[in-house]
Amino acid sequence: QVDRYLYHLRLSDDALLDVMARFQAEMAKGLGRDTNPTAAVKMLPSFVRSLPDGSEKGDFLAVDLGGSQFRAHQVKVFDDGKQSSQLESKFYPTPKEVIQGNGAELFDYIADCLLDFMETKNLKHKKLPLGFTFSFPCKQTKLEEGVLLAWTKHFKVRGVQDTDVVSSLRKALQKHKASFDIDVDVLALVNDTVGTMMTCGYDDQRCEVGLIIGTGTNACYMEEMRHIDLVEGDEGRMCINTEWGAFGDDGALDDLRTEFDRELDLGSLNPGKQLFEKMISSLYLGELVRLILLKMTKEGLLFNGKASTALLTKGKIEMKHVSAMEKYKEGLSNTKEILTELNLFPSEEDCVAVQHVCTIVSFRSANLCAAALAAILTRLRENKKLLRMRTTVGIDGGLYKTHPQYAKRLHKVVRRLVPACDVRFLLSAGGSGRGAAVVTAVARRLAARRQRVDTALAPFLLPPGVLGEVKDKMRAELEYGLRRDTQADATVKMLPTYVRGTPDGTEKGKFLALDLGGTNFRVLLVKIKSGRRRSVQMYNKIFAIPLEIMQGTGEELFDHIVQCIADFLEYMGIKGARLPLGFTFSFPCRQASIDKGTLVGWTKGFKATDCEGEDVVDMLREAIKRRNEFDLDIVAVVNDTVGTMMTCGYEDPNCEIGLIAGTGSNVCYMEDMKNIEIVEGNEGKMCINTEWGAFGDNGCIDNIRTKYDKEVDEGSLNPGKQRYEKMTSGMYLGEIVRQILIDLTKQGLLFRGHVSESLRKRGIFETKFLSQIESDRLALLQVRRILQQLGLDSTCDDSIIVKEVCGVVSRRAARLCGAGLAAVVEKKRENRGVERLQITVGVDGTLYKLHP
Repeated sequence: QVDRYLYHLRLSDDALLDVMARFQAEMAKGLGRDTNPTAAVKMLPSFVRSLPDGSEKGDFLAVDLGGSQFRAHQVKVFDDGKQSSQLESKFYPTPKEVIQGNGAELFDYIADCLLDFMETKNLKHKKLPLGFTFSFPCKQTKLEEGVLLAWTKHFKVRGVQDTDVVSSLRKALQKHKASFDIDVDVLALVNDTVGTMMTCGYDDQRCEVGLIIGTGTNACYMEEMRHIDLVEGDEGRMCINTEWGAFGDDGALDDLRTEFDRELDLGSLNPGKQLFEKMISSLYLGELVRLILLKMTKEGLLFNGKASTALLTKGKIEMKHVSAMEKYKEGLSNTKEILTELNLFPSEEDCVAVQHVCTIVSFRSANLCAAALAAILTRLRENKKLLRMRTTVGIDGGLYKTHPQYAKRLHKVVRRLVPACDVRFLLSAGGSGRGAAVVTAVARRLAARRQRVDTALAPFLLPPGVLGEVKDKMRAELEYGLRRDTQADATVKMLPTYVRGTPDGTEKGKFLALDLGGTNFRVLLVKIKSGRRRSVQMYNKIFAIPLEIMQGTGEELFDHIVQCIADFLEYMGIKGARLPLGFTFSFPCRQASIDKGTLVGWTKGFKATDCEGEDVVDMLREAIKRRNEFDLDIVAVVNDTVGTMMTCGYEDPNCEIGLIAGTGSNVCYMEDMKNIEIVEGNEGKMCINTEWGAFGDNGCIDNIRTKYDKEVDEGSLNPGKQRYEKMTSGMYLGEIVRQILIDLTKQGLLFRGHVSESLRKRGIFETKFLSQIESDRLALLQVRRILQQLGLDSTCDDSIIVKEVCGVVSRRAARLCGAGLAAVVEKKRENRGVERLQITVGVDGTLYKLHP
């Protein structure tokens, strides 16, 4: 008969999995901007963005309002490598007239208690940061601000709802400031659940869930920012205070609520509200047991049908009674004693039945709590895209701590519902007050770190005025390079290419092309058709150039190139054909005609000997002769920028500028012959290869070079050369990032201050990582994976900073490149003598193509 009564309180695993799915749906609803207003589970952002990392330190105050007592704490956090802290507390009663009076009285009372505590601890003359644990649902817009949504737990203070509780506390403290010489700065408002997670997170860095199961119940966890529509930004994580006590207020649990739940709700201070809390928290479980026992007694199933006054009186059976009656080791003696005190004279069968009722009521509480917690753990695991997850749940609350069976039951059910999660349950030491101090300490650490990171990255943020100066300096250098009297000393060499025209669409025929400019070498066969159905067909093969050949002798380099050509001709079946050949050679060359190019100097990591000062076309011809297998007609030697301009010029006649933004950086453009003093003749135009990578080699942009640029330059193959290229091209950006990461790590701002062996390796941070890390769709999870590949064990906060460093370095590169290009475009406009210029820039290069 007892079981018939309690049938609806028993929940199968299928029913719990269903509750879990419902709670997951509620979480998603609470996180969405459009669905949040109607969501029962409010999913409140706490603005706690980071867990403790062990480097927090200092003296903090904390006050804790939310239960039957008000608490003040002094917390000392030690940065001693042992994650230790010291907590001293004082408890103050919260009188009924205060918790059901008006707001001014409540906050004056808190300020008075805090003042008393500071006097006791001799803290009056110190300026101390304060964390305020306020265990009621608040809407926060920042860490130190929170508007009370509704009172819970028997609190009914007038005039506080819909106001910011932090400013009310500050006002109350301000009144005392002058007369009592205290200076307290409220830095953080924290819910007790968040405080619990942070307290436990200080002891175990895997802790990312907080659970309170006591007078009230609630949970919080670290959510990915990209899923929180209610807060701007999608970087990193933020702790979400679920306020799960209200789960079911919209009817989502109606099929699971029994007649006893309904009766209990109707008799509560807030009917229809906090329905989940009323099914699982200790404030209500005793009353639930009383209602069940009362009905069973009235139906003659208990106590010979005689209900005592105690059984008829609301609130007479409390959670402490339920806990005591479930101490099975003590047999039925506790149960008998408690029932006798309530003027019920139980038989042994009555005691067995009552104990059974208590067990089923508290077991249901643990089951429901486990189902909602399992939903949170599943969401965390899915957010991290893990098949299996290890995590820790920080936990506090009287029901969990004092009930003899509760913790064991909760753990067991959670593990059964989420077998893919290895969960550790960690009891909070020092409660949420210590947690509020830890939140405050973390907030202070993050603010200090933010300031130091901003200081390190500030030199990369080039304002428009500075970019304007770069443009003007580039413009001056372009002019020096074009003039006969200054060309010899100019850093921007402005090399004539002897390319005198852009395509007009009548070009046709079969051509071979070679392309040497980076770590790969391409051989191409190009078929060009003219007329109405003009087209360009290309066949190509890519060959690698090993480092030992890039940095060996010139003869070895050109023999390797000819070997690649031979392989390609054989592959295409055209070994006997004598075809015109164009040679794209992407290094600074001084040309005396279109088919002669003297190498001025290697760039981009090439160091082959006996090449500088030599004609590269002659060197290629010699290598073809040495092989003695085929002959080619070398018609033109072309820089890659020129090749890019001509390719795009074939598509768009307006294209008169070529830009390469890849391994290296360079620009060419069509200049009026009359401005090119170093070439005879004034008629028409000629393409000028600026070789702008060397801009700044004379010190003219030293004011914008950072210490990181100088370190990259000094460690390069050509110190002091190609300074602009080293700030803007793909070959160097990853290395700049690496230098910044080393510096920030040495300052203790990244990777817990540990510079890993891999981070010390030059070139380990490739520019492709910048592109991957900055991909908009890329979550910080992938950033973390990239860093792990490099042997860097990063936290979420580290990943945010690394992403920011990559962004700052690549943004500066793009802006500097833009400022240089603006100088070229401006020159073209003035050459044409027009107010407004319409022009196309042909662009190529991996940085431009692959960086998002």
